[in-house]
Amino acid sequence: MSRRPSRPTDLASELPPISYVWETPNRRPRRAEWDIPDPAVPGGLTPAMRAKLERIVRRAPEVMVKITGRTKGVAHLKSHLAYITRNGELDAETEQGATLTDSSGLKDLQQRWEDDAGLDDKRRRDASLSVNIILSMPAGTDAVAVKDSARAFAIETFGYNHDYVFVQHLDDKHPHVHLTVRSRGHDGKRLNPRKADLQAWRERFAGELRLRGIAAEATPRRTRGRVRKADRGVVLALRKRKITPDVDQLARKEVLSEVRGGKAANHAWDEQIKSRQDAIRRRYLDYAAELQRSGVPADVELARQVRQFVEDMPAVETRRHALKNELSKLADTRRRGAEQGVDAERRDETRGDERSR
Repeated sequence: MSRRPSRPTDLASELPPISYVWETPNRRPRRAEWDIPDPAVPGGLTPAMRAKLERIVRRAPEVMVKITGRTKGVAHLKSHLAYITRNGELDAETEQGATLTDSSGLKDLQQRWEDDAGLDDKRRRDASLSVNIILSMPAGTDAVAVKDSARAFAIETFGYNHDYVFVQHLDDKHPHVHLTVRSRGHDGKRLNPRKADLQAWRERFAGELRLRGIAAEATPRRTRGRVRKADRGVVLALRKRKITPDVDQLARKEVLSEVRGGKAANHAWDEQIKSRQDAIRRRYLDYAAELQRSGVPADVELARQVRQFVEDMPAVETRRHALKNELSKLADTRRRGAEQGVDAERRDETRGDERSR
């Protein structure tokens, strides 16, 4: 009867893959290099894992890859192309490397996409002609590297199956590229990116930037301890115009009802969010411990940075929690104001009594 091998006692062999910390919860279209464990030490840090960990804790700039919309018809496509090229003033580049330097080139491209769409007998009337994407980096990033990285990203992601055109904008403090991809691919399938696809796109764009010497990362917000989703553009625009969006009104109504009723609503997702954040922070600290044990000065320093990164993570706060805190502070301010008003009134009465004596 064969004896089962004893279970390893070292922490590294028992830890789950470090990618748990920064992976997107959905499926990943293609396995990333930091997801591949070392066969010799399955739970240990590979060079790729360590490099990513260093970028995260040292807060490398985060890339932005965002779908800004879809063009639904020929007129819409024409308007969008005019916008991204500033009515033909900015050069555009196609998947074939051709540069469109004036409006006539754009008209030819638009006409070709329109003709191809007309030949597609399976296309629904409301189907999009193109998917519009923006790739951006923080202010101060080298604009040439951003454009070269966007070009390489587009070739790798779409070049073999989709027509596209891209234009770089430099009139904003954030260097960015507008990429318009024809929805229908050469294989007849339509482009329909999901959440995990967008995350994979971010990672690919960040990788291209790093190849060109630009520190860049593409981690989900929960990796950095942030649980609240960014507000949609239309919501931000309404707030800027001093208009309260419906979503804010409904949220405030719910929180006010909860506060006045004296009962805190228990939402299952709040506990899930907290549990996930606790697990992420534990994983960071587990790997800090592994680095610390090596005794190598560089590892010890990275372990210190990892622990500091965890300590600096923001408190786990959902949008509903933020509203409750905001309303609580407002109530406290009003209560203090009322108390100060009463105190002032009493002082005035006392002074009046003293004068009458």
